[in-house]
Amino acid sequence: MRSHLLNDTTTERYRASVTEGVERVAARIATTSRPFTGVTADTLSPRVEAVDLDTPLHDTVAALDELDELYLRDAVYFHHPRYLAHLNCPVVIPAVLGEAVLSAVNSSLDTWDQSAGGTLIERRLIDWTTGRAGLGPAADGVFTSGGTQSNLQALLLAREEAKSDSTARLRVLVSEAGHFSVQKAARTLGLGPDAVVVIPTDRNKRMGTVALARELARLDEQGLVPMAVVATAGTTDFGSIDPLPQIADLCARYGTWLHVDAAYGGGLLASRTRRHLLDGIERADSVTVDYHKSFFQPVSSSALLVRDAATLRHATYHAEYLNPRRAAQERVPNQVDKSLQTTRRFDALKLWMTLRVMGADAVGDLFDEACALAAKGFDLIAADPRFAVVAQPQLSTLVFRYIPEAICDPTATDRANLYARKALFASGDAVVAGTKVGERQFLKFTLLNPETSADDIAAVLDLIAGHAEQYLGENLDRAC
Repeated sequence: MRSHLLNDTTTERYRASVTEGVERVAARIATTSRPFTGVTADTLSPRVEAVDLDTPLHDTVAALDELDELYLRDAVYFHHPRYLAHLNCPVVIPAVLGEAVLSAVNSSLDTWDQSAGGTLIERRLIDWTTGRAGLGPAADGVFTSGGTQSNLQALLLAREEAKSDSTARLRVLVSEAGHFSVQKAARTLGLGPDAVVVIPTDRNKRMGTVALARELARLDEQGLVPMAVVATAGTTDFGSIDPLPQIADLCARYGTWLHVDAAYGGGLLASRTRRHLLDGIERADSVTVDYHKSFFQPVSSSALLVRDAATLRHATYHAEYLNPRRAAQERVPNQVDKSLQTTRRFDALKLWMTLRVMGADAVGDLFDEACALAAKGFDLIAADPRFAVVAQPQLSTLVFRYIPEAICDPTATDRANLYARKALFASGDAVVAGTKVGERQFLKFTLLNPETSADDIAAVLDLIAGHAEQYLGENLDRAC
């Protein structure tokens, strides 16, 4: 069926097919009245399983009709103003255009002879981002699939730079609010079961620098090697930003690699009003930035940045058929020399198109709107006697808990909050996240949509309270 191959003879089929697909998505977005339909896995699974993948439809329109039933109708739509759950952003149109272009051309960003201009665009965007971060003239980096991969590569570089004769002596320090990918990376890198040292946070959920100093001193006394401190600029649960200048001072004192996980808070690099919240990031040895969070890019679009380009050599392997050593000597810009991946999408094009059409200030302003909304949301929740809120947001996340007027069993409040989240998701009226603070169950708003309003937040709070009150009313024997 060569007629389905994209080439010079099938451009009209390509144009018609993609246009039909775009029309379907546009129609769904234009008519979506809530972020989710509430469909259950038990309902949807049999429909998907019933599809005979060995019997094609031989028709694009028919395939899109089927896709509408199996996916588009019941998708969770992040663009909706009452999607308030995870770190999923609505995407900007120039980036979606870039996605369409990169998918059709299908460049692979591992070697120059597969990407040419794509290689140079990615490198230019890395330079732009390291410049925004203030990492200096020797800085470099590479695009990755996401924050988890960026954090893994950062800790790989830190491990290789650490002066230790045994991986068993290596330690990684991260706050209790840091991302779980740090623990996954430590295991992947073959570090010991005690390799990750968790540092308690202060009342604002930021890494405690006194506790960090104490742990660094303890490791030094015990002959252990603090190979890296992972500071977080935008924790997943609280949006808190660790005290980067003080942490950088401690890392300098102990000769420890400083990695800043700014997967969430990296959008502040484009902010005209909140950039100062990242002060100290310029002293990092490596930085994670997820453009598909606070830069409003489609998944995936992320990068690892490093202060010293030479450290990327720890990810370099030469294959004669792909990137022979002579290519480096001839200064051929093969990005695979910097990356854990080989075949890699041209995800940088999405950010490039965004900056060329909108500009960095416009992107930063969108994130600033989300952060300003979170401040309003905090005031709303703090003034509402039905709820308790944990911490004032630095970014755009609010962690809170429904509190009934009178309850005998505190675990009943946990159950009521869990029920409210599940019931809300089942209704499709809104989507919120959940987490634990200590042993108690909390709810979470992650606000990344500038179209979300304070009225939306108030309405969702009313829905949550209504579901929680319904649960408690139906379970009085379990509540007291």
